Amino acid sequence: MRRLLPVVTVALLGLCAPALAEPDYQTAIRADYQKDLGALWDWFHRNPELSMLETKTAARMAKELRATGAEVTEKVGGTGVVAVIRNGPGPVVMLRADMDGLPVKEASGLANASTAKQVGMDGVEYPVMHACGHDTHITAMVATVRQLQRLKSQWKGTVVVVIQPGEERVMGAKAMLKDGLYTRFPKPDYALAFHVNSQMPTGKVSASENIQYSSSDSINIHVHGVGAHGASPHQGKDPVYIGSQIVIALQGLISRERPPLSPGVITVGAFHAGSKHNIISDAAELQVTVRANDEVTRAQLVDGVKRVAVNMGRVNGLPDDKLPEVDVVEGTPTTINNAELARRLNGAIAASLGPDTVIPFQQMGMGAEDFAYFVQPDLKVPGYYFAVGGTPQAAFDAAKAGGPAVASHHSALFKIDPEATVVTGASAMTAAVLDLLKP
Repeated sequence: MRRLLPVVTVALLGLCAPALAEPDYQTAIRADYQKDLGALWDWFHRNPELSMLETKTAARMAKELRATGAEVTEKVGGTGVVAVIRNGPGPVVMLRADMDGLPVKEASGLANASTAKQVGMDGVEYPVMHACGHDTHITAMVATVRQLQRLKSQWKGTVVVVIQPGEERVMGAKAMLKDGLYTRFPKPDYALAFHVNSQMPTGKVSASENIQYSSSDSINIHVHGVGAHGASPHQGKDPVYIGSQIVIALQGLISRERPPLSPGVITVGAFHAGSKHNIISDAAELQVTVRANDEVTRAQLVDGVKRVAVNMGRVNGLPDDKLPEVDVVEGTPTTINNAELARRLNGAIAASLGPDTVIPFQQMGMGAEDFAYFVQPDLKVPGYYFAVGGTPQAAFDAAKAGGPAVASHHSALFKIDPEATVVTGASAMTAAVLDLLKP
């Protein structure tokens, strides 16, 4: 049986030794943040862009990476950017950072809170916010590349830097692969990435030796109805009523069809129908997200959503040509870390940044990541994805004492400590690369 709460293995040797001195690259990253990376993060935070539409962000990243001396290619898989650093014979390590924002109006209270708006892929204008910390990921990538260029005497091989669009829509990784990421550029022997975690203290890193993120599927359900007067419901077929039955019945797939110790999530995130109090509309639209920790469960839940939706239409007497239509529009498999690589790099980061830096990993939710596409088994590229703490311990202590809760990702209130995230994330990434590419 797969362990659903894997724990990292960190060497205990030296835990009682004096604290390690900060490595020179961590000191350099901290200095760079004070010098100009803080301003770079501020620019990204004020100018977020929606998935697959990150033109300004991509252009700024291309400029910053070129300034380090890297070979830069733009417009890979849409707005994606690829930078290559060659340093003699040796393995190829891919470093990936995602760059898209979310259609959320920022209410963080930060002085540099985003006021940006953008027309999305659907033609609708949205407020846009970096509500998931991708602005820290790309800033940390600039910091990492600067250090790898500076430290070329300490490593040999090739580093491929991937600035990926469309993670929030789980579209960008597939688009970049389709556009030749692994054929136009050196194919990696290892693929690395990190994500800031607002629910973890700053200065900490955590990575699983197994599952890091769940799968995710976005499903649209179109419920047909027959319009009528609200006072004469018997003369129509009410799609709001049918849709409501679907919402309730979907939860039975989790509570009554899943083993109680095997996780899964089905959430109806949107339900749109009607235009007036006393009109029964002729259609309703539901938007559903499905999460699982393995491909068998994933397939069962997606098939279950289709079964429930269609048959709830039959329960309500809809004819076959009016049954609910179910469309899986986006999806990504589970993100699984290579166990051997995770043990190695957890140890390398702990050895470089201090044994207290790497903490045991526990899967606390069912978030998903399209980084999974870069490390699918058929590609034979071992992957290592780690989390970086983004919230000062004082904020958790205050929340425990009755103060404001620490905001979750995708919340309008989301905010993290950018300097701590960038310094820790870039330092951990640098330590990992230096270990994998040591001469």
